[in-house]
Amino acid sequence: MHQLTIAGKKYRSRLLVGTGKYQDFAETRAAIDASGAEIVTVAIRRTNIGQDARQPNLLEAVPPRQFTILPNTAGCYTADDAVRTLRLARELLDGHPLCKLEVLGDPTSLFPNMPETLKAAETLVNEGFEVMVYCSDDPIQAKMLEEIGCVAVMPLASLIGSGMGILNPWNLRLIIDNAKVPVIVDAGVGTASDAAIAMELGCDGVLMNTAIAHAKDPVLMASAMKKGVEAGREAFLAGRMPRKLYSADPSSPTSGLIGS
Repeated sequence: MHQLTIAGKKYRSRLLVGTGKYQDFAETRAAIDASGAEIVTVAIRRTNIGQDARQPNLLEAVPPRQFTILPNTAGCYTADDAVRTLRLARELLDGHPLCKLEVLGDPTSLFPNMPETLKAAETLVNEGFEVMVYCSDDPIQAKMLEEIGCVAVMPLASLIGSGMGILNPWNLRLIIDNAKVPVIVDAGVGTASDAAIAMELGCDGVLMNTAIAHAKDPVLMASAMKKGVEAGREAFLAGRMPRKLYSADPSSPTSGLIGS
């Protein structure tokens, strides 16, 4: 199967995972290993990757030599805050340009503020960042982000942390069918079947955090998500049989039967 390509770099895994909400860094690393993920996203405002020398550093558990670190702007509500946060992240990661932009609209729904997201995306792209962007499942705004120069668009399946799964597959298909950059479902996945459905729709990958971290057994769920993403991708490539409502079709041949 073709590998996932983002900003010119190829990845075997199409599952991207977060690092928040775990009991400790040891559990974080165990879950990441079980997921098989190669891209690991980090909330710069909530996780220490060198901002505070007195605190444990996530990069000791998840070293950049083994993983692609994807700094994100979780907790930012304006374009200016998001841009400042990613400038800091680039300094902490020795000029690493790949980033995940998210600008939230309110602290209750965590729905993206799209005008501020578009504004921040344009600034970051102009400054040489390789921007993967969390967005609404609006195909027009997803296309606008692509045209600005974002390297991947990441529409939500449902609200962040909700575990509600894919609520609007039709909009996702519109985005997928019109995109020339990877489309990665971000937010709302609750279990492995949700990840499989996203991949069966034709998404290039799935990003998740809460679905793994808040499972009763995060490491086991990470393993399940890995399999769900792989199965969904294979099913998409295989091409499902057509749906035929009220049209019976025997699964076994009816001619040449033994004894006939």
